Amino acid sequence: MGKVSELSMIVDELKKCGQVLIGISEGLADMFSGSAEEEKQTAKKSAGKKKAAEESRPEVPEKKALTLEDVRAVCADKSRKGYTAEVKAVLTKHGAEKLSEVDPAEYKALLAEVEVLGNAG
Repeated sequence: MGKVSELSMIVDELKKCGQVLIGISEGLADMFSGSAEEEKQTAKKSAGKKKAAEESRPEVPEKKALTLEDVRAVCADKSRKGYTAEVKAVLTKHGAEKLSEVDPAEYKALLAEVEVLGNAG
């Protein structure tokens, strides 16, 4: 069998698979169309209630845990600005030769120290 005819057969199989997937998605859409409209109406009602509730609550900023990548980005930025030796000194102060050795519990303190590098004045 030639490569062209083999490729043609593969293309035909892909088309059949695509048609089957379309059929499945249409069937699912039909199955859930009644409940989807009900959910949209319910979602609109609850969105209005949720918005009113959010407006009445004071905003509390969520604090996400610092990751190694967050701290690394700040350290790399300071290093590019010429504070490589100072960044290394902060790492050493926290008992590590490289950032990956720093305890995640110390990320906040380390980040605070690194962020002020070069901000004298």
